[in-house]
Amino acid sequence: MKRFFKPIEKEGSAKKPSLSPSKQGAENGEAQQEEDIKKEPLKFVTWNANSLLLRVKNNWPQFSNFISNLDPDIIAIQEVRMPAAGSKGAAKNPGELKDDTSSSREEKQILMRALSSPPFGNYRIWWSLSDSKYAGTALLVKKCLRPVKVSFSLDRTASKHEPDGRVILAEFETVRILNTYAPNNGWKEEENSFQRRRKWDKRILEFVVQSSDKPLIWCGDLNVSHEDIDVSHPEFFSAAKMNGYVPPNKEDCGQPGFTLAERKRFGAILKEGRLVDAYRYLHKERDMECGFSWSGHPIGKYRGKRMRIDYFIVSEKLRDRIAACEIHGQGIELEGFYGSDHCPVSLHLSEKCKEAN
Repeated sequence: MKRFFKPIEKEGSAKKPSLSPSKQGAENGEAQQEEDIKKEPLKFVTWNANSLLLRVKNNWPQFSNFISNLDPDIIAIQEVRMPAAGSKGAAKNPGELKDDTSSSREEKQILMRALSSPPFGNYRIWWSLSDSKYAGTALLVKKCLRPVKVSFSLDRTASKHEPDGRVILAEFETVRILNTYAPNNGWKEEENSFQRRRKWDKRILEFVVQSSDKPLIWCGDLNVSHEDIDVSHPEFFSAAKMNGYVPPNKEDCGQPGFTLAERKRFGAILKEGRLVDAYRYLHKERDMECGFSWSGHPIGKYRGKRMRIDYFIVSEKLRDRIAACEIHGQGIELEGFYGSDHCPVSLHLSEKCKEAN
């Protein structure tokens, strides 16, 4: 592994880096006072890392350059795949990384060192993690921004985390940021994955309808391609099967994320929540080179098969402020994916116009 950040020092020779927002705020109190405090984030990145530790070990210099150049206010990450703190058989703490074994301490140290190095040292980080190396989300917020509240469930309970760490909600004075990793629909009714996804969609719908008091920016791997234009090969994905299995309900047939049932529910969420798909608002046509955020394995039947399942969804109140929304990967060779099967997506909002006196 190339050393692109400081070599690990011997235990006790240096202060252990901490990314806990509360501790970091206390330690950097004087620096905080000198920073220009921004009230509202304007630039965002979302990325399904498909194991953040693997990306740190193999792809971090390239991704770091990407972040340095784009300079987002907020970075939302899905599929962190780092286990929550807590020993075997004990209650877990989904807001902290596991470090009770030698291997977990080493992995945590590698990850924390990377996230303490430029440009990531300019951010606070919040975690919502699974009990194992599965799913999980992270939210990095520039230190010049101060969320009013950060919670980890769709019912906005700060102390409660969604199963598998699928939600981080940051509330600012003028806007809410929702980072989610939606559960995959799966292929079979009897495996309960269909029911799990239906329940998730129902709860998301309830959340967006009940959150209309403040503009919302909802981002992440939403695991759904809304329209035919959002996949490279609609016929392929519509006819996809797992080992020849055909679900009893025709609307559940096809590639997970592209079944008619999922697409209808997603459309209802947008309509009833008065939400806008920021990318599709600006890009009306299918872009076979740069219009998809997930790509199938370069070898096998999924080569060249791509889907747009990573989004920025914003309240209609923010529609006129959508300055840019871009997908940063391209081609079937996964250029700009930084080792993941997903590429980053960015959103840039224009500044809010000051109301006339």
